[in-house]
Amino acid sequence: MQLGIIGAGRMGMGIARRLAGRGAAVAACDPSARAQEELRQAGITAAATVAELAGLLPPPRVVWVMVPAGAPVDDVVGQMFGLLEPGDVVIDGGNSHFKDSIRRSSEASRHGIGFLDCGTSGGIHGEEEGFCLMVGGNPQHVSTADPVFIALAMNGGYLHVGPSGSGHYTKMIHNAIEYALMEAYGEGFELLAARKDFHIDLEAVARLWSKGSIIRSWLLDLVAAALARDPGLSDIRGAVADTGEGRWAAVEAIEQGIPVPGIQLALAQRQRSRQDDSFSAKVVAALRREFGGHEIVSR
Repeated sequence: MQLGIIGAGRMGMGIARRLAGRGAAVAACDPSARAQEELRQAGITAAATVAELAGLLPPPRVVWVMVPAGAPVDDVVGQMFGLLEPGDVVIDGGNSHFKDSIRRSSEASRHGIGFLDCGTSGGIHGEEEGFCLMVGGNPQHVSTADPVFIALAMNGGYLHVGPSGSGHYTKMIHNAIEYALMEAYGEGFELLAARKDFHIDLEAVARLWSKGSIIRSWLLDLVAAALARDPGLSDIRGAVADTGEGRWAAVEAIEQGIPVPGIQLALAQRQRSRQDDSFSAKVVAALRREFGGHEIVSR
C-alpha cells in the first residue's frame, strides 16, 4: 500500500504516522521545514511541494488531502488535476462543505480522476486508537482506497456512506451533534459547580458517571481528565471557536425545514462564549483541547 499525504499538521501527521506504522509506504508534503523534518524522523518520505509529492508516487496514485476547508482545498486539488493521471484517486479527509465536495468530484471526473470525501473523526487520539471514517464517492474509487481506510480506522470504524458529498455531509452532522453533547456536559457541570455548599468533587462525579450511567461517554472521560489537571479550569478562558460544521448544519436544517434547537443553541452558545466568560464554555474549550489538541485561550 502506497499513499501520498498533503498537509502534515496535527491530523495529517497523525494519519501519516499511523499508516507508516502499519507498513504503508507513505510520502507526505508540507511547506514547513519543521514538519518535513518530523516526517523524516518518523520514517516518512517528505516533500516540499505538491509536484514533488506526485513524482514520488507510482500509479495508480492515492493522495490524501488534509488542509483547511475552502480555498486551500481548491488550490491543492486544482494542482493535483494537472499532475495525476486517469485512475488516480484524491481523498479530501478534512472538514470541507459537502456541496464543495460534490463539485470537486464532478471536476475530478472530467480528468478521469477519482475523488472521495472522507469525514475523519478521532482527533489527536486517532493515531493510536484508530479513526472513524465516513466516506462518500464512487464505489470503484472507494475500492481502490480501501486498504488505506482499513489501516486508518478503528476496528469497525470505516463506512462507505453513499455517493459524493455524503461523507462530508455525515461528518457535518456528526460535528453538529458533538456541539450539542459538549454544551450539555458544560451546562451540567456548571450547575454542579454552582452549589459551593455541597463541595462536590467534579472530577469524581465525571468518573462516577463513566461507570455505568446512561450519560457515560468518551467525552465524559475527557471532562474527568481535564478536571484532574485543573479542577477549577482556572487557566482556561471560556472562549470556544466553531470551525464551520455547526453553522453549515444549522443552515442545512433551515433549508430542510427540520427543527434542531439543541444544535442551534449550542452554536449560539459558542458564539456567545467569545463575548464573555462562563464555566460551561471552559468545559467545552477544555474538551476540544483533550480530544483534538486545539489551542485554548489562556487568561
